Amino acid sequence: MDFWPEFLASSWGREFVAGGFGGIAGIISGYPLDTLRIRLQQPNSGSAFSILRRVMAGEGPAALYRGMGAPLASVTFQNAMVFQTYAILSRAFDSSVSASDPPSYKGVVLGGVGTGAIQSIMLSPVELVKIRLQLQNVSHANLHGAASYKGPVSVAKSILKTEGIKGIYRGFVITVLRDAPAHGVYFWTYEYMREQFHPGCRKNGQENLRTMLTAGGLAGVASWLCCYPLDVVKTRLQAQTPSSSSPLKYKGILDCFRRSVKEEGYCVLWRGLGTAVARAFVVNGAVFAAYEIALRCLFNNGSIQTENTI
Repeated sequence: MDFWPEFLASSWGREFVAGGFGGIAGIISGYPLDTLRIRLQQPNSGSAFSILRRVMAGEGPAALYRGMGAPLASVTFQNAMVFQTYAILSRAFDSSVSASDPPSYKGVVLGGVGTGAIQSIMLSPVELVKIRLQLQNVSHANLHGAASYKGPVSVAKSILKTEGIKGIYRGFVITVLRDAPAHGVYFWTYEYMREQFHPGCRKNGQENLRTMLTAGGLAGVASWLCCYPLDVVKTRLQAQTPSSSSPLKYKGILDCFRRSVKEEGYCVLWRGLGTAVARAFVVNGAVFAAYEIALRCLFNNGSIQTENTI
């Protein structure tokens, strides 16, 4: 009965809860654009607008939110763990900084890299399930009448039954390679930009909502720019569904990279970048704003202290 009061009384507990609010805000605000990004990364996909028209005409608006249950349930917890892990690692990697001061930029980068690697353990299976659901109609047509999935649980059961634990972690290595450096860039960009927009705010926490949204949005954009080709490869690897009639198209990361470039040119590694960047700005602005506001509420007993100008 005393767990939650004691948990929220600790700084770790507050970081965890605030991160969860950030995760919810990010998923809801950006999921339709994420669905378009996933479909854009498939071979012969067409433009974002043509995909949007086909989805709206053939599947309805709800198709843009297909598969959101899995990340909404898990990313809330995952995002909470990300911010809590980052808060710990950013100080652990540079213990010379006083506890009353914000983490150094060195600690921010190294803490972000470590956080990205750790969170891939949870994120990889979730993204696999999400991608299979987002591409369900495409895969259904290619598999000539295969049974459609009813939801994330149905997908996970099917993968475990046909591919085992190895199948549920398909794409894990490429997820780590994508997320470890991307999170280092992500947190460094946010901390650096918020300080540039509002000098001193890293220590006094007095930036306004505009600074949170803008710095968070730019952090998302920067992290996607540095890892996007790896994301394309990851999506293609995780979209593969093995069957008795046809083997997997790609044998691994390097094979997927070589064959994709050979068949479609180097531009394929950046297909869907515009949609991803637009989504990243919206989503991560919402993530950091929700996180910072929730954190201030928890630390200040419900009051939010921010300045009115940048």
